[in-house]
Amino acid sequence: MQVMRRSLFAASAAMAAVVLVTGGSASAGATGDGARVAEQAEGAEGAEGVEAGAGAGARTGMAEADLAHHGHASLWEGRIAVWLESGNSGPAEVSDATVRLTFSVPLAGDAELPSVCLRGGDRVVLCRTGRLRASVGASGIPLDLKLAGSPAEAVVGVATAWSGGTADPNRGNDDHTVLVPATGDGYIF
Repeated sequence: MQVMRRSLFAASAAMAAVVLVTGGSASAGATGDGARVAEQAEGAEGAEGVEAGAGAGARTGMAEADLAHHGHASLWEGRIAVWLESGNSGPAEVSDATVRLTFSVPLAGDAELPSVCLRGGDRVVLCRTGRLRASVGASGIPLDLKLAGSPAEAVVGVATAWSGGTADPNRGNDDHTVLVPATGDGYIF
């Protein structure tokens, strides 16, 4: 099961990276930078197994960066809003990264997404962070999504799907799960 999940992850990350970098659809093909990004995303499976701790970049031959995702989520009347901020504490710059948001409730079929995001399934959204310089403010992505039905609560998962070819020894600040009751209040992650 673990091997199958990793294979599916690598394939979906590669597809998302190509689509997000080229700014087109999956049928746009992988040319130029898109092919390079797809190759790096396919190699992310091996980087996923890197142990947390200092020196992860040295063990993998990759530059180290400390990606962090924070924000808040609100749920009301069948809508979920997520404000996502991604940053990088360094030391290396990240040319681009992909954040995966998972929802415990399926999204409505007509949910509109920001231009930097795409659907990765009925419960998954993948968003491109853009360039993340070391120790320079975070980039923000607002999502206002319609859910299938009107649930009393939803669980939102936020995690780095692709780290731009860098090793991240501190995964604790870029991997979150938040329970969001349908109160309209913002729940911080």
